[in-house]
Amino acid sequence: MQTEDSIVITGAAGFIGSYLTGFLNRAGFNNLILVDDFSDKAKVKNLVGKKFILKVHREQFANWTKTHKGTVKAVFHLGARTDTTEMDYEVHRKWNLDYSKTVWEYCTRQEIPLVYASSAATYGNGEFGYKDDHSIVSKLHPLNPYGQSKNDFDIWALKQSEMPPFWAGVKFFNVYGPNEYHKGRMASVVFHAFYQIRKTGSVCLFRSHRPDFKDGEQMRDFVFVKDVVKMCVWLMQNQPQNGLYNVGSGKARSFLDLVHAIFKTLNLQPNIEFVDTPEDIRDKYQYFTEADMHKIRKAGYAEPFTSLEEGVQEYVADYLEKEIYF
Repeated sequence: MQTEDSIVITGAAGFIGSYLTGFLNRAGFNNLILVDDFSDKAKVKNLVGKKFILKVHREQFANWTKTHKGTVKAVFHLGARTDTTEMDYEVHRKWNLDYSKTVWEYCTRQEIPLVYASSAATYGNGEFGYKDDHSIVSKLHPLNPYGQSKNDFDIWALKQSEMPPFWAGVKFFNVYGPNEYHKGRMASVVFHAFYQIRKTGSVCLFRSHRPDFKDGEQMRDFVFVKDVVKMCVWLMQNQPQNGLYNVGSGKARSFLDLVHAIFKTLNLQPNIEFVDTPEDIRDKYQYFTEADMHKIRKAGYAEPFTSLEEGVQEYVADYLEKEIYF
């Protein structure tokens, strides 16, 4: 099978990976090698209709790289253990640290440009802000093992003297959009709120447990998956300076803003209830995130970001209401 000049996407059956696959297909790229654990039936529909040349199970990928030299021109490493409620660090170490080192070393040996998924979870409570500045990376205090594993890989990557010809670690903020049907508890607030509203006519938001935030006014940098993928592809195509890049909207918005946008899309009057934040995540809950987007802008990325209202409108009306995939 011809794999010359192909593009590898790890985590290809997942949320962002499958959207990237569809995005590249629409841009005329069908020479894709998809890497994932394809046994999860909940993810099957993410890849229906997508064009690619090969699937490789994630457990076999390391061996595959040894026998397919000089055939890959780019790697998007989006595969990860993304469950922020999984408290066993060793689970995250395997997939988010050790596996990522294997991908990095492959790209280094074969001189393949690499874009890999980091996370805004690395910033913890934001004591050092949300700037993609390499000088703060070793000082950060993520709030859970997932964020810690992502930051540990960023620290490792920044220390390497041998590296791919280009690399970018992309710090995803709160991504929402099509193809997250399989994510369960880890799906976006937009996803959960839509189904709550459709089922009950109302939506539950977490009550604030801090005096400086009113209920529902906790804020996040919500970023539409279309914008995320555009930035990842731009980085790969333009290859600015190596390093970490925030991938967000650059504007924090409240959960109330988000659910009001859903109610408006559905032509319903807002009906909002507040519940206590679950105790298992309460002390690890971020009350504010906002990506500093100056770095990627300075590097030359000029595309406008989708507003929360526009993104919610498109996601709800074009995908969730119709139960379709990108």
